[in-house]
Amino acid sequence: MAGRLEGKVAVITGAGSGMGKAMAELFAREGAKLVLADISGKQDEVAASLGDIAVGIRCDVSNEADVQAMIAKAEDTFGKIDVLCNNAGFGGPMAPLADQTVETWDTVHATNIKGAFLGMKYGILSMLKTGGGSIVNTTSASGVVGWKHHSVYGAAKAGVNQLTKTAALDYSDRNIRINAIAPGTMWTGLVEASRTHDRPPADFPTLAGIPMGRWGLAQDIANAALFFASDESAYVTGTILPVDGGYSIGFSGMGAERPGIVSVNTDGS
Repeated sequence: MAGRLEGKVAVITGAGSGMGKAMAELFAREGAKLVLADISGKQDEVAASLGDIAVGIRCDVSNEADVQAMIAKAEDTFGKIDVLCNNAGFGGPMAPLADQTVETWDTVHATNIKGAFLGMKYGILSMLKTGGGSIVNTTSASGVVGWKHHSVYGAAKAGVNQLTKTAALDYSDRNIRINAIAPGTMWTGLVEASRTHDRPPADFPTLAGIPMGRWGLAQDIANAALFFASDESAYVTGTILPVDGGYSIGFSGMGAERPGIVSVNTDGS
């Protein structure tokens, strides 16, 4: 039986590890051809592990020329882009707003919101040439509800939410769907123990304020991305989908103060 992404070409940023790598591996199993982008260099290792259906490219998503080159790589290698996952990002330091610096603001926003804008801009231009496609942005629960000490990161992710909604309206009549996934507290690289354990050990503490009582896994985000990338979501656009164990709807302020807990890795995924 054909996979859910059979015949589709997908570009994934932040594909060297974490959620981006999980997306790449799942999309490959579902039949997609892949362009995997990251700033870390690990994207080439992931691409090699998937065989000739995948190619890697170094991309700083805050750099316009790099993003253009990423899109051109997909067009030159596979002829088109059907799916773009704007997944690259990082959290930045946690601190009260007045203790944050202008440099932090500029750096966090360059990757998280400017990067999403550039990916959407050039991804849309490519999709318009071939009849449409699906864009999946990775945002964060901190862009949906307030997280203490995450003002800079939360503002960037809230901005991605609005870019998602407005662009969805701009291109709803051009067969381009644009949606976003809002991860909660994820078992990814900013949690030290995740670097040696794929899943939380049985004795590892769960987080307060998560109704489902567990950490989010990279595979949880990949599964949501697959839905948006596939034709199963053909009538869905402009949606911000929390994948956070119920955190957003049951928000109590708990967990948001815990240091080092954000929805993305510092290495861009």
